[in-house]
Amino acid sequence: MNYYSRHVVRAGTGAPRPGPAGRLLPSPYPGAADVGFADAGTDRTAMGWEIYAAGLTDVLTRVASEYAAPPLYVTENGAAFPDTVAANGRVHDRERTAFLAAHLGACRDAVAAGVDLRGYFVWSLLDNFEWAWGYDKRFGVVHVEFASQRRRLKDSALWYAESARRNAPAPLPPDPSATIVPEEHHDGPETAADGAAPVS
Repeated sequence: MNYYSRHVVRAGTGAPRPGPAGRLLPSPYPGAADVGFADAGTDRTAMGWEIYAAGLTDVLTRVASEYAAPPLYVTENGAAFPDTVAANGRVHDRERTAFLAAHLGACRDAVAAGVDLRGYFVWSLLDNFEWAWGYDKRFGVVHVEFASQRRRLKDSALWYAESARRNAPAPLPPDPSATIVPEEHHDGPETAADGAAPVS
């Protein structure tokens, strides 16, 4: 199954809703023009989708309990966030990493509840052409510089690889925007300018 977000709904007005490039769009749900979407006041992705990892646990457990479900796979789960390439060439996409960690945790909760979940696939490997939004919304764990086609592993890709090696969500990387006060004396191994430990 694919899971990105939940919808919290209420009675609506039937008025068109804003879409890409300021266009007004009718309801994407036929027969539901009078259904409005409520803001639950939670964090959102660059697509405007609510971040609600518990919904993944809910849908997995519901499908497993209400249907004669075969083994389940999460075939798409991911989030678009604005990415920037730092001066050192890295893409510190902490929001996406936290999103993936929360949703992998939701998968583990579903397994603990008895769901026969066999796999999880991140959407997407690469930044891609995202339907009506074109190249504006970046979902990939690999950054694509569209003009040159250069690719860079984002921090989320490195985190996801480490999580796969552990078969469990890895600790989140430190926030690169946090202020670090250097110590006067340091007896541990030296680190490179980008915070990576030297390779011996």
